[in-house]
Parts: sequence; structure tokens; C-alpha cells
Amino acid sequence: MNNRVRIVVVGDSGVGKTCLTHLIAHNESLIRPGWTVGCNIQVKIHEFKEGTARQCPYFVELFDIGGSLSHKNTRGVFYTGVHGIILVHDLTNGKSQEQLLDWLYEIVNKEGKDTYKSRGNSLPPSPTPLSSFSSNTSATDVHVRFDMEEFLGATQTPILVMGTKLDLIDEKRQPKTAVKKAGGIADKCGAEEIWLNCRDTRSLAAGTTDAVKLSRFFDCVIEKRESLGGSGSHAFGIGGFNAGSPPDRRRYGPTSGKMEPSAVPLLETTDLK
Repeated sequence: MNNRVRIVVVGDSGVGKTCLTHLIAHNESLIRPGWTVGCNIQVKIHEFKEGTARQCPYFVELFDIGGSLSHKNTRGVFYTGVHGIILVHDLTNGKSQEQLLDWLYEIVNKEGKDTYKSRGNSLPPSPTPLSSFSSNTSATDVHVRFDMEEFLGATQTPILVMGTKLDLIDEKRQPKTAVKKAGGIADKCGAEEIWLNCRDTRSLAAGTTDAVKLSRFFDCVIEKRESLGGSGSHAFGIGGFNAGSPPDRRRYGPTSGKMEPSAVPLLETTDLK
């Protein structure tokens, strides 16, 4: 069996994706990262279902996608055969978090076209009642980024949201509690979120809460791949779990012999209507 999964790591240019993928793959900080042109690939060996009878090593390929707008129309080639998505934003730059919706649209569309093509004075009627959206999400904002018809046939895929540059948040001017806004990208996708300083190797140290979240995400990505029979190509290049037979999502925690539930939220069409 080919024990390999592909995860795309996306976000605006300069948010710290290269430092993040290097930290995940090598457990060390990257002092002088360069600008990513096209795609930079890091590989991490992850022990799937560690501590259980199903334990086995998997190669997790982290595709760090360059965020330059000049390469936007050619990025779609990297979105084929994707098993998971990591959305990265800069905690000191609120706009980088808002842009993640556009990145998500780009991945599912897999064409790299202008995500603002529906912007205009006349917008199509909303197929979904406004009550289904967060109180902070406007109908116009939803129409601008997503058209439900664009997502017909879309399957589920594990998503993790990661906020970088935690060390640069000024607690006096920008408290950590004020950085996360209700209705943010993690809430829209129902995804878990990790905040960290990529220059601190302790950020993802074994046994920490964030390390457990990351491991749980990797397990979920692998479970999704196995539920597809190991196939690497599926709708939009993104695969989902078999709704008829949900996979076992329980795993041993790294610091405890007890079993704990591990449910990583999945993206569904209804989350983005």
C-alpha cells in the first residue's frame, strides 16, 4: 500500500507558510526563509493511529503553495489529488484571515480564476436563508466569494486553520482574545485552529495541546484517504469520508494511555453556502 497523503498549505504571501511547514516536518525553526515560487514540498513521517493495533507510518506531503498573485492562474496544478487543507493566516494581519475564504474557493474551483467575478451591483438571490449564517456574515460577502452551484458535487475534506506570528501580538494594543472574531474562517468551516510562533520549536512539542490537534488532523486526513480505498484522485482533487460507514476516530493521546475522542471537522458544501 502507498502510505502517502498530500496536504496543501495555503495563505497570503508572507504569512509564514514556509516556516510553518519546516517546523512541522523537521521540528526546527527556519531562520531565513525565502519567498516560495510555485510550490515548496516538505515531508513529515507521521505515525498513524499511534498506540493502537492500526499504527503504521505515513508520509505526509506538505505542499507549501506560493501566495504571489502573479502565479495565481497556474496554482491549480497543485490542487489535484489533495487529501487535506491547512489554511494559514498572520495573527497580526486581519486581512490575511479574511482572504482564506478566497483560497478555499480557489482550491475547490481548481482553476485559479478571479474569485471576485460575482462582485457587482446585481447579485443572484440567496438559496439559503440568512438565519443559517453567522451574525457577522453578510449576504453580499457570501455571494462575492461563493456560489452554491460552484460547489455541487463537492465532497468533504479535513481542514485545519493555523495562525502564525503569535509572538508579535502586542497584548496591550491587540489582546489575543480580540484577534479571533466570531464567524471567522475556522467557525465557517467548523475546523480546529492552532495559534503558534513558528520560530519557537516548543510550539508543536510532543504532548502539547497544539501537537495533539495536529496529530489528530493528520489521522483524519489519512482516514479519509483510506476510506477512498487509497485513491489519490477524486472530485475537485479533494476527497471525503464515506458517510455510510464513518471511520474510527479514536486514538491514544501522546501523554495518556486512555482513549480520547478525536473528531476533526470536515468541510461540506452546506458550510459555504
